[in-house]
Amino acid sequence: MYQFSLNLFCALLLFFFFFGPSFSSPLSNLTFFGGAFLSNNSIVLTQETSCAPPPLPDDTALPPLSPLSGVGRAFSANPFHFLDLSTNATASFSCSFSFTITSNSSCPFGNGFAFQITSNTGLFSVYDGYMGLPEDLETSTEVQDSYFAVEFDTSFEPNLEDINGNHLGIDLNNIMSLASVDVVTKGLDLKSGKEMTAWIEYRDSAKVVRVWLGYSSQIKPPDPVLVAQIDLSKQFKEFMHVGFSASNGRGSSAHVVDHWRFKTFFGFLPSTMPMDIVEDDDCIMCSPVDSDLQIGSFVYHPLNKRILKFALVFGSLAVVTLIVAAAVVIFLVCYLRRRRLRRARSERHMHRFHGGRMVPKMLSLNEIKSATNGFNQDKIIGEGASAVVYEGAIPSYGSVAVKRFNYENGFDASLSRIPFNTEFSTMVGCLRHKNLVQLQGWCCERNELVLVYEYMANGSLDKILHNRTSLTKFLTWERRLNIILGVASAVKYLHEECVSQIIHRDIKTCNILLDSEFNAKLGDFGLAEVYRHSFRARDATVPAGTMGYLAPEYAFSGVPTVKTDVYSFGVVVLEVATGRRPVDEESLAVIDFVWDLWEKGSICKAADPKLMNKFSKVEMERTLVVGLACAHPNCDKRPTMREAARMLRGETALPVLPSRKPTVRIQSVLPEGCEEIMSGDHIDDTPWSTPRTHFSRN
Repeated sequence: MYQFSLNLFCALLLFFFFFGPSFSSPLSNLTFFGGAFLSNNSIVLTQETSCAPPPLPDDTALPPLSPLSGVGRAFSANPFHFLDLSTNATASFSCSFSFTITSNSSCPFGNGFAFQITSNTGLFSVYDGYMGLPEDLETSTEVQDSYFAVEFDTSFEPNLEDINGNHLGIDLNNIMSLASVDVVTKGLDLKSGKEMTAWIEYRDSAKVVRVWLGYSSQIKPPDPVLVAQIDLSKQFKEFMHVGFSASNGRGSSAHVVDHWRFKTFFGFLPSTMPMDIVEDDDCIMCSPVDSDLQIGSFVYHPLNKRILKFALVFGSLAVVTLIVAAAVVIFLVCYLRRRRLRRARSERHMHRFHGGRMVPKMLSLNEIKSATNGFNQDKIIGEGASAVVYEGAIPSYGSVAVKRFNYENGFDASLSRIPFNTEFSTMVGCLRHKNLVQLQGWCCERNELVLVYEYMANGSLDKILHNRTSLTKFLTWERRLNIILGVASAVKYLHEECVSQIIHRDIKTCNILLDSEFNAKLGDFGLAEVYRHSFRARDATVPAGTMGYLAPEYAFSGVPTVKTDVYSFGVVVLEVATGRRPVDEESLAVIDFVWDLWEKGSICKAADPKLMNKFSKVEMERTLVVGLACAHPNCDKRPTMREAARMLRGETALPVLPSRKPTVRIQSVLPEGCEEIMSGDHIDDTPWSTPRTHFSRN
């Protein structure tokens, strides 16, 4: 694919190299003489100088000789084709440029400047005057050179038959104009210091020169200020140079030309067709200066016209063919690549499932570090007693939550290895449910123990419910009820539908995570216990969990059952409905708070004030009653998770609760021969050393 793109780029580059327009810099297109130079893409012909001595008494006399510092000329470096000797055809031309003539108020204006077409750029006046034009070529006995000029005269020279000191004139091999016009009568002033624009055209078919002048560089005046019937076919040589010349004489002016554009045309042009609309394709060399100054020429022979049309058609077809071919190839490459990725993804999923169970992928430590920026502190989104959770991104999974266990304790530390092993074995076993956080990968390398889970955009339910974040306002009653039903579905799956029965042992709002749509998913199986045979008796263990969520019999006996999970679920239900913590800062349990309102017959007053009474009272009462039933002190009175889920959905009748909160009755389940454990005569760290319990900080 990359090779094809490179070849396509090279082909297009070659096409534009051979068939596209060629460009060159302004300095290579212009040659400067005298005091002329290029400044900021403008041609400066002369600059203001100190005033010369006053004129002689005889105004008819020629000005005294002086150095040529006040003369400046700029011409095209290469000549243009004006006469075709094979067909005796003469070129028509079109020219436009902007200019300014400025002068110090204490000095008179200089002579002015002229647009000039000449066969010899070395021809100029020996005097510091005459706008840099040759004096008189008509008197020469051997006329080998010629020039045509349009002068913009700002000085009055009676000996040159000037009409005034503010006029336009057309000169042909002589500084005395063939035709001239007073621009002041046209509402114009060459000495105003404003930028002006001139348009000059010659149509060989009509043998007419036309000159337009105005203050706008964009809008050409409708009528020319000067029209002269002149046959330039007898004056043009085969190749001639185009440019400008200016002089100051006894005055001082700055003559500046910019935005210059010149084109020549061979062939017939209808008199009704403006020469300005002839496109740039009609010049074989266009050189932009500041995107406006252009110099060009085009030989408009029928043969060259056919060649140009053929080149344009062939080039267009080549470009279209290349584009279509590129589009087809890109489409095929993308299609085949998508099919290959889809097949690889399918095969990867097939390998990750065995016997209907999802097998997480083993990841390298480098992948984990890359996903978390080297376990950057800014990536931490949660911390627990034995693990820290980081937000990360893995290419094959997207956003993930990386749970790092042994970040402090080392590889052999049991405080981190036991939860890792328990959670990993539990998740790999059979957990595949929409309301369970999915394990996607794991890493056991060096001294690192890591589990990679799907990323939950809205974090834990605990933070949104109690910390008044920006998301708290979105926790409506409908979403809260949906969260409760989602958790109920997950716990029911663990107890009754999974291949091996699983007791979570740590159901709490901290371990309930919410995705971007506030759907609940139960996570953190570090304390879970898996029973692969339903008839196996539960062993007593050191109770582990969070104060406020532990069932009384479990805290005393250390024997986890499905009913201990139901109790924790009941506390979560009451916590979500009331917005109160399991045990508040005044040591009041949420269960006692709701039981007290139940005894008073006003249980709906337990609803979270943040809901602002925007809830169904029937649903609220049903939810609170189910929460109390699940958190019943007597485990035999608690419903199963299936029954609790049905009651929450209103599919079955609610249980009959006693009018007052029942008292807690605990029956010892210690094995025979272990009475001394409770007597105080012997203390050890065996698993039955209850009620010594271990509670997490959360």
